[in-house]
Amino acid sequence: MPLAKLREYLEGHNVDYSLIRHPLTFTAQTTAQAAHISGTDLAKTVMVKVDGRMSMAVLPASLHVDFDQLTEALGAQAVLLSIEGDFKDIFAGCEVGAMPPFGNLYGLEVFVEESLTRDEEIAFNAGSHTELMKMRYADYAQLVQPTVVRFAHQPA
Repeated sequence: MPLAKLREYLEGHNVDYSLIRHPLTFTAQTTAQAAHISGTDLAKTVMVKVDGRMSMAVLPASLHVDFDQLTEALGAQAVLLSIEGDFKDIFAGCEVGAMPPFGNLYGLEVFVEESLTRDEEIAFNAGSHTELMKMRYADYAQLVQPTVVRFAHQPA
């Protein structure tokens, strides 16, 4: 979703947000550094397949998805990392890897790591590798209605 459409969606729901521009980055941790945001406050979107259904896992940039834990938490048979070819056409107008965590706008289930819910505000990619949006987590949760589960761990 291009930035303009995301802004229109948020404004249409009377949600306050701020835009943060930063140098070109391609990983969540380098984006957090470039934008001077803690890796715990930057929400990254990881595309996964839950029993074959495309879904979003949203977690702090400082953590990694624990696929076994997510599978168990969801009562699924299998949760697998999706490859770019599986989802690039779903997010027309977004740069691959910079999808905002608004799966509800694309008919996708969204799973949020429990630790992210403790943040007053979250920042996330706004469709490009040079722009973030920052908003209250409570507003995000109200709009997206994600399933909250514990599924992440610190990298080794």
